[in-house]
Amino acid sequence: MHIQFLGTGAGMPSKSRNTSSLALKLLDERGTIWLFDCGEATQHQILHTTIKPRKLEKIFITHLHGDHIYGLPGLLGSRSFLGGEKPLTIYGPKGLKEWIQLTLQTSQTHLNYTIEFVEVEEGVIFEDEDFKVTAMPLQHVVPCFGYRLEQKPLPGALQIEKARAFGVPKGPLLGKLKNGMDVTLDDGTIIRSEEVTESPKSGFTVAILGDTRYCENAITLSHNADIVIHEATFDHTTEDLAANYGHSTNIDAANVARISGAQNLLINHLSARFFPQDIENMLNEVKELIPNTFIVKDFDEFSWQQGELKILGK
Repeated sequence: MHIQFLGTGAGMPSKSRNTSSLALKLLDERGTIWLFDCGEATQHQILHTTIKPRKLEKIFITHLHGDHIYGLPGLLGSRSFLGGEKPLTIYGPKGLKEWIQLTLQTSQTHLNYTIEFVEVEEGVIFEDEDFKVTAMPLQHVVPCFGYRLEQKPLPGALQIEKARAFGVPKGPLLGKLKNGMDVTLDDGTIIRSEEVTESPKSGFTVAILGDTRYCENAITLSHNADIVIHEATFDHTTEDLAANYGHSTNIDAANVARISGAQNLLINHLSARFFPQDIENMLNEVKELIPNTFIVKDFDEFSWQQGELKILGK
């Protein structure tokens, strides 16, 4: 799994940070990409990455402020122009479906694929055999959601030599054992999958939080997460502004991660008021609470492999 940030700024674009969007690259896990928020010019940011819009499977919107949704109409149209034909599912608060449909209708934008809209409410909003996504309301000035994405446990690796020693021939029986099914050999011997496979491996958990004040639901969504992605529009010197505008400080983000027992913290949605030295100070303050913390920039990409988060290209 890879996470790439397409926009890490708050409110409006600046020369160094675009408006909010991040891509969860699940290319190894399911051959697709999930997008979280889609601020203005997200498709322009995508042009500077390896992301292919036709690979988008799901888009999750946290709330309906413009810096989180104004990039959607253009991206949806471009996905069609670029050969995207597979259905797309868009999750978001009430009103998102009507806004998208009206915008596409008014601009006479024709799509070569269908869109399924899911109006988000608290609870599990998606689940299949591999993943579960849970949504909970956060505390912003408009309805806003955070998302918890859980990869289900992965089957343990097949111990091929051990299976062969039990008399399992090459072929489809090995595949069945690998997938957790018991098999019966020609002589009637039953080989149980658990006898020839390693223990299942834990999947990853990522909490992706929208704009919010410090709140309990952010902690719940982040419980024991491998990665928490949290906004910090303000720092501790402007915490009164953060509370007034429904946002968090860097210390709020750190406390959410610390109390929830999260392993890694990625901070985004920074105000343009902060200069590089300010951001360095903000990071140092947070690292005292959560050592494995990054304040991300546009185009930063992280990989999660074998239980470790790494920033690419560093």
